[in-house]
Amino acid sequence: MPVTASGPPASAARPTRPPRSAPKPDPARLLAWRVLRAVDAEDAYANLILPDLLRESRLDERDRGLVTELTYGTLRAQGTLDHVLGLCSSRPVGDIDAPLRDALRLGAYQLLRTRIPAHAAVAATVELVRGAIGEGPGSFANAVLRRVAERGGDVGAPSYDDDPIGHLAVTTAHPRWIVEEFAAGLGSDVAELAEALRADDERPEVHLVARPGRITRDDLMAEVAAAGLAAEPGPWTPWSVRLRGGDPASLASVRDGRAAVQDEGSQLVATLVAGLLPSGAAQVLDLCAGPGGKAALVAALLAGRDDDALVATELHEHRARLTARAVAAGAGASASAPSWVVVTADARTAPWVAESFDLVLLDAPCTGLGALRRRPEARWRRQPDDVVALASLQRELLDVAVRAVRPGGYLVYVVCSPVLAEGRHQMAWLAEQHGASLEVVDVAEHLPDLGRQPAGPGVQLWPHRQGTDAMFLAATRVVATLRPPSSRTGEQ
Repeated sequence: MPVTASGPPASAARPTRPPRSAPKPDPARLLAWRVLRAVDAEDAYANLILPDLLRESRLDERDRGLVTELTYGTLRAQGTLDHVLGLCSSRPVGDIDAPLRDALRLGAYQLLRTRIPAHAAVAATVELVRGAIGEGPGSFANAVLRRVAERGGDVGAPSYDDDPIGHLAVTTAHPRWIVEEFAAGLGSDVAELAEALRADDERPEVHLVARPGRITRDDLMAEVAAAGLAAEPGPWTPWSVRLRGGDPASLASVRDGRAAVQDEGSQLVATLVAGLLPSGAAQVLDLCAGPGGKAALVAALLAGRDDDALVATELHEHRARLTARAVAAGAGASASAPSWVVVTADARTAPWVAESFDLVLLDAPCTGLGALRRRPEARWRRQPDDVVALASLQRELLDVAVRAVRPGGYLVYVVCSPVLAEGRHQMAWLAEQHGASLEVVDVAEHLPDLGRQPAGPGVQLWPHRQGTDAMFLAATRVVATLRPPSSRTGEQ
């Protein structure tokens, strides 16, 4: 009799597991990650692409708020996040594949700078990695983020007593060189330096401008209130309204151009221009006008005057088109509006005769370090060499601009930066170049009391002081014909 093996049937020997379902990343975190990828891989600006992506999404208001917080927060804190991830990873952060690195930053931000429970932040990020990148990277992300969570918020910053600049660089998520530039701009007041750096992490208020002749501030405030939005008048200009939340595009006056979104610091530029305009007819040149916000406000101010003219130049054609639309909206359809023209041209090869204008506004290309609240990724893109290159360009443009001013007229110089090499040092250079032909203007006489200012030409705005972008404003008066241009204009 044959002997047979005992036991269960072969088909029942090892139960089979159901296949693992594909991970389903949280939609809000997935959208935030997509924005981080665009910023990283395509040099996109989050403030330009995120609004469109949110409009296209089907996320509710709560999740839209989460996307906004995670996106901008992660971009602002990138340096700190990379520092901590480097302490918790088995490989240098720079060697981690970019898509995975962006997801790790997103997860680390939730662990270090939000109230999201650690287990939820880790689990949601790992699920995102597994669904968007792969299972293997998901395991790596899980290990790294658990180590980040175990640190309990310790970012491994240098001691404040031993290295205050290094400590602030890590804890406020700024490159060290930018911290040093801010310190120089503030006169090395370390306590205020920390306040200034922390202000870059604050979400900026939306400032509206009620364009003169198009709508009054009182009417704009009434429209804002009727729309259920909280707001208050801005403290520095008679046209400013500061929103406490909500979408400005919901306002009819913004959609039709009677009002616009414009930082109150930029509005102060128009205040200065208005204070320097002659009482009679004025010829005004906006030398680097794109995308046109300041030119539009100047055009609105000129609209109530007779025989005035505004020329706006812009190097790039698409920005010139934006400028033309903005200026048209600012000037309106009034019969008393000034003649204006937008020219697409390189300002350094100017198509006008020297000494042609009563006032020239030069809002010069700059590092943009004064607007880090709005473009947080810029702090990681800019390098010290950029300051050198831009300072050289600024000097070329300054020399062109001042030669376009007729004797008795004014040059107004503006940069959205607190860096001394882009601001005060440039005005000192200009005075050195042209000596007695120029006369420094005390711009504070033409502006409201903006509080304490360092000695020297111009006014420096700061987010933590004035609630505006960190803009530098200065002016000089041309009192005599300048000597012929030198080939050494752009030298440092």
